[in-house]
Amino acid sequence: MASDIQVLDNGTVTSPQGFKAGAVYSGLKTPGPGKLDLGILFSDTPARTAATFSQNSILSPSVTTSRGSLNVGRNKRAVIINSGNANCAVGEPGFKDAREVVSLAANHIGVDTSEVLVCSTGVIGVELPMGLIRAHVDKIELSDDGGHDLVNAIITTDSLLKEKAVAIDVGGTTVTIGGISKGSGMIHPNMATMLAFMSTDAVVEQEFLSATLQEAVDISFNLVTVDTDQSTNDTCILMANGVAGNAEITAGTPEAELFAAAVTDVAIHLAREMARDGEGATKLIDSTVTGAYTVEDARMAARSIAASPLVKTAVYGRDPNWGRILMALGKTSIPLDESKIQVFINDIQIVEGGAAIPYHVESVVQALGRSEVYLRVALNVGDGDATAWGCDLTEEYVVFNSAYTT
Repeated sequence: MASDIQVLDNGTVTSPQGFKAGAVYSGLKTPGPGKLDLGILFSDTPARTAATFSQNSILSPSVTTSRGSLNVGRNKRAVIINSGNANCAVGEPGFKDAREVVSLAANHIGVDTSEVLVCSTGVIGVELPMGLIRAHVDKIELSDDGGHDLVNAIITTDSLLKEKAVAIDVGGTTVTIGGISKGSGMIHPNMATMLAFMSTDAVVEQEFLSATLQEAVDISFNLVTVDTDQSTNDTCILMANGVAGNAEITAGTPEAELFAAAVTDVAIHLAREMARDGEGATKLIDSTVTGAYTVEDARMAARSIAASPLVKTAVYGRDPNWGRILMALGKTSIPLDESKIQVFINDIQIVEGGAAIPYHVESVVQALGRSEVYLRVALNVGDGDATAWGCDLTEEYVVFNSAYTT
């Protein structure tokens, strides 16, 4: 299946046909060379739209407004996104401002307000500076390659721009799926902490589109963790405008399986890059659990290992303290047989039957020094497998977040 997915050079969310984007600097973020903070993703034609949102009990009015809009109708034309301000925990003005941002964007691009979604990210507890947004929305110029500007506009503490696009053949028609995301702190399931925007020019049946996105989120963004904190603004949106003109993709067909694999491929790439870009991080942690009784058990265990502060600091310090991996596994309370457990660090086996076996310590230390560290735990009791992604925990994370607003 992977061989049927072609990665596009310089791919982004506007790589699929019929999508445009643009962004400006409006003053929502502190000034700096090349900074952008207000952008729009736009489809030339109405797009069937699916989304998942934060499950935090405290939600940004931007999230609530977009979720409400999707409950009324699934055909959308645009998303307006701001960074630098989460529009959260500001009371009723937050809802009023979110609605006005939608209206401003709709007027600028010439569509109905019901066709526009809104997303925000940034500092919580500060009202949106609507004067700045009013003054700059009309300055956003949309273009076919504007996805690169849009990904720059949605980042906050990110140091990497996260974007990808792939192409597949659907019944002789080329279909493209593109995506961008932001997120490097306050990252933990459910929904991780991020904004992600995905697009496709495929003709896709609405129910299948929603199911495809949810499944992709479950095995990508819901399996990434940086600091065990869940955001108030998490949003993942997938828009399908049908411009490619393929026969409609529906559940249960070979085309459906390939399309779902392509969406998941883009989502996993974006999720891994978020973990790699964790605040202060120097290493990506790939935590894989195999042979659990169920996939749910494997996901829980993989997340627990990737999220453990003790595992994360051991990886940072290149300390082969494998007991921390077993601790993080055991605290999930999933059913297992300790006598069957195997542990590997970058394919070097260090545990067999739940106990240490002879290994070359310096080799493991060297393995932990790589930019990507693979931790694998084989439970050998079932066929449930899962991979989660995290990063090491460094002094820089503490320094950065101790003075985030000052």
